[in-house]
Amino acid sequence: MLDHCSISHKGGMVLWSRSFTPAASQTAGSAASPVNSLIREALVEGRTTDDRYEKDGYAVKWTFVNDLELIFVVAYQRILQLTYVDDLLAALKTLFVKLFEPFLATFVASLHAVSTTKLSASANTLANSWNFSKAFDTWDAVFDKVLRGLEDKAAQDRRTRVNYTHPAIDSSPPSDDLGTVPSHSGAVVLDEEQIARNVQALKNRLRGRGARAGRRGSGRADAGSGRDSLPGSDSDTPSKRKPKAKAQRKWGDEAPSESDMASLDFSYEKPDSVSNGNSRPLDLSALVDKGSLGIRNQEGLYEVKDWEFSSSKDGTSDVVSEVIKNSAHGTTASTPSGSLGALGSIFARLTGSKVLTESDLKPVLEGMKQHLMKKNVAKEISEKVCEGVGESLIGKKVGGFQTTNAAVRLALSTSLTRILTPKTSTDLLLSIRTKLSSPLPSTQQRLPYSITFVGVNGVGKSTNLSKVCFWLIQNGLRVLIAACDTFRSGAVEQLRVHVRNLSMLGVNGATNSKGKVELYERGYGKDAAGIAKEAITYAKDNDFDVVLIDTAGRMQDNEPLMRALAKLVATNNPDKILFVGEALVGNEAVDQLTKFDRALRDFSASSGGQERGIDGMLVTKWDTVDDKVGAALSMTYVTGQPIVFVGCGQTYTDLRQLRVANVVQAILSD
Repeated sequence: MLDHCSISHKGGMVLWSRSFTPAASQTAGSAASPVNSLIREALVEGRTTDDRYEKDGYAVKWTFVNDLELIFVVAYQRILQLTYVDDLLAALKTLFVKLFEPFLATFVASLHAVSTTKLSASANTLANSWNFSKAFDTWDAVFDKVLRGLEDKAAQDRRTRVNYTHPAIDSSPPSDDLGTVPSHSGAVVLDEEQIARNVQALKNRLRGRGARAGRRGSGRADAGSGRDSLPGSDSDTPSKRKPKAKAQRKWGDEAPSESDMASLDFSYEKPDSVSNGNSRPLDLSALVDKGSLGIRNQEGLYEVKDWEFSSSKDGTSDVVSEVIKNSAHGTTASTPSGSLGALGSIFARLTGSKVLTESDLKPVLEGMKQHLMKKNVAKEISEKVCEGVGESLIGKKVGGFQTTNAAVRLALSTSLTRILTPKTSTDLLLSIRTKLSSPLPSTQQRLPYSITFVGVNGVGKSTNLSKVCFWLIQNGLRVLIAACDTFRSGAVEQLRVHVRNLSMLGVNGATNSKGKVELYERGYGKDAAGIAKEAITYAKDNDFDVVLIDTAGRMQDNEPLMRALAKLVATNNPDKILFVGEALVGNEAVDQLTKFDRALRDFSASSGGQERGIDGMLVTKWDTVDDKVGAALSMTYVTGQPIVFVGCGQTYTDLRQLRVANVVQAILSD
């Protein structure tokens, strides 16, 4: 049974709708309506990951009529397995357009006239001037007839499946005729005997191997003969020798003492060596790249640079438009070597005043999918993006090369831009300053802004945490780094070296940053959630502005470690949870982000805290992929969260921001 069905214009006006339950009638016009949620969360953002959308127990399916800008939507209870919904949408789409196409064409033309001539009448006023109930007065009967027919057909199919009878099995008693008794063939008997011999030979071979290992070669038997190789008498029994213990290796004449080990530990700054002038001076130029330093804005805030992709020689960002232009002018220029470059002949056939159909666009979309996959976009994401572009192009009229070029370029660019555009602010510094400047009661002490870095092993969480720390220090904030990676050997020492280096880098001409950054650590083998809580308390008592929480790397399928991470999140409720991922991954990015986000949401809620997921991404090793930046599209598509920073080097200044236009340009370039 359906709950709701509606036909609306892409501009937001509902032409016809019907609710089948009281609950659906009450929510039909509210923001909680499944149809409104579909438009807001799936269609507008372009993040439809399946052929249907689910929200609050409802399953929603839809279809488009692009030339008339119509959307047909059907909503029903998710628990119901309605097999006729796709057929219903196809039938409604065909019949509605066939019955009311003149009226719909006039209506759409009037809407375009309003938008182009900027008339004073609003869209709502125009919609009220059209009497939809009168125009579609015959549609209710048509809809009821179609729905009743499909429901009856589905019921008939169910009855057919239930009443299906299996072929009768002959239950007659066995005959006394010996001729009807099945006889065992000799081949089967021989196979069974051969199997028995093989099993026995295998046992003999294993026993022979154990005897040879004990006797060191005495009484060897042919392993392939299958004969028993056990010793024939007690005199052949090998004598057991005590294995010689391996001597421990010593690095020198004697084991290192505690003083020797302390002299080899360079993670601490030796106060006695500093006072004696024996300390090795630190090369600050190796820590900061002057060419990659950020800039100061008008307010004096330090901003990291934007990542700039290498521009192509011809300055174009769209290989599709370049191929079409060359084909239109009949040039003999060489076709680009990329996958989209080979589609020039396909687009050349899309000329004349015609309506694009699915068969016309199928080869084009396939080439587009291959191009996105070559740009390191995950296969599943490439397919969904191409499906969305195809849905927006089917039914569009093209009138020549330039029209086709504009339609394809606009659809692909719009889809990528809509996916990559963040829903929330990426200005992390604004969020920090807002929290630190918000008024509090006099009896309440202000908590520092906390950021937790999570991710799989070896992606560069600690290194990029230190880059973010340098950026915060340059903006005059005091930062406390919490060493919550209590598992990996050297994790605490690595952060200690970063803190020492950061404290020696100046801010606005100062000689050092001592007092701006500290490390809070409790060694190894401790509870990470407890250390993070202690660090936040320490930061609150000592007037730190930001706490950066470093966590141990873990694989997304390791449930115990994911539960421990969710415990840290539920216990401390950080302001931001940043997922640190590599730009080198393709399909793996989808799996990592999906499982991290889902595990955090499930386990944090079950731990007694509020449900928390990934709030943003920090993509590392960005300088190794050139223009193959598909990981950014995959990560943003999966979570809907923005990429806050990208890491692009080994110094503290190698941190960049991404601009949506630059990423789209890199993805479209050949």
